[in-house]
Amino acid sequence: MKLVLFDFDGTLTHHDMFTKFIIYSATPLRLLLGVVFMSPLYLLYKLGLIPARKLRPFVSFFAFAGRCEHKVSALGEAYAHRVIPSSLRADMLQTLRLHQADGATVVLVSASLDLYLKPWCKTMGIALICSEMAVDGRRYSGHYSGGDCSCEAKAYKVSQEFDLSRYSQIYAYGDTKEDLAMLALADKAFMNGIEQSL
Repeated sequence: MKLVLFDFDGTLTHHDMFTKFIIYSATPLRLLLGVVFMSPLYLLYKLGLIPARKLRPFVSFFAFAGRCEHKVSALGEAYAHRVIPSSLRADMLQTLRLHQADGATVVLVSASLDLYLKPWCKTMGIALICSEMAVDGRRYSGHYSGGDCSCEAKAYKVSQEFDLSRYSQIYAYGDTKEDLAMLALADKAFMNGIEQSL
């Protein structure tokens, strides 16, 4: 058996789909407040002083805290079916489908959100490990359930979900240093489409 691990943003897609979804789904007031309060943190991120994994939870809190689960989930479904398909890399999508045709277990491992990745992965027929928004009653708390799924968390969650010793080969595809721990699990690792020497 083969296990194939794909990052999402920048690996399977041309764009950062997390930020696009925030803009797609946030109300005008939340976007305005986000710009006002998040600008200092965003500047620190652009200067390389704080990593994306530290910024994403704050952005998610501003965008989703207290919002109706049903309404936000509907936005995630719409985003998955209307926006994501036009943002996919044709070559990487073909690679994914070739692995599927080969009978491999294909898993999307992403710091992006379950709100849109869950319906997209269901359509694609692949498994999902990602950052998940926590629900309090029927509203989103604004916090992550299980933390930001990046860096070492990717490798940890894959190892918790799958018995890696059962697979004859493990493939992994990524595009940034946030994927390095996941790529280290693989027999064949690809960074930006280029096979890495392990």
